[in-house]
Amino acid sequence: MIAVLVLAFGTTTLLSGIDLAIVATLEAAHQVSWAAVVVIVLGVASVTGGLTYGALSRPLPTWLLLALLGLLTIPTGLAHDWRWLCVAVVGAGLLTAPTLSTVADAVSGLAPAGVRGEAAGLHSSALSAGFAIGSPLVGVAIDLSVPAGGFAAAGLAGLTAALTGYLLSRRPAAVSHSGSGRPAAPDRAPHRVA
Repeated sequence: MIAVLVLAFGTTTLLSGIDLAIVATLEAAHQVSWAAVVVIVLGVASVTGGLTYGALSRPLPTWLLLALLGLLTIPTGLAHDWRWLCVAVVGAGLLTAPTLSTVADAVSGLAPAGVRGEAAGLHSSALSAGFAIGSPLVGVAIDLSVPAGGFAAAGLAGLTAALTGYLLSRRPAAVSHSGSGRPAAPDRAPHRVA
């Protein structure tokens, strides 16, 4: 569950950073009036990605989706006007809804029925914390560099959370005692954060 919460936090950190980096890029190009168009393209790409991903019979692990989202976000900073920015955000947009939905699915799958409410609350808190941290983090990166630095910071935040979530999900389960008085072997099968 901790791995999933880290992935939820990283996803929204990245997404709130993308929004700020879009505005900073368009402001530098004196094209802020086109921000709505870029955000609409991002949203349409997200819906398209969500529908396409939902049709797949075999889901991808959440950490992998977040890592791909981070990798596709970094080069978005190469776009310097609204037209190219519309093209550049499509890749990240296609992975946005699938990443968010797999995080929510993982939370509900890991939480026993008796504590689903608490798990949903933790999930919501992780998402909110990511949104709260993402903009200031990316804002500092933009202030210290250029608008492209905002996309890089958002993408790297996503990659860091993906790696952390992956590593946490690969830890073996706690050792439990068997009836023989010896510790039972830990579950060596890696836990899939999907």
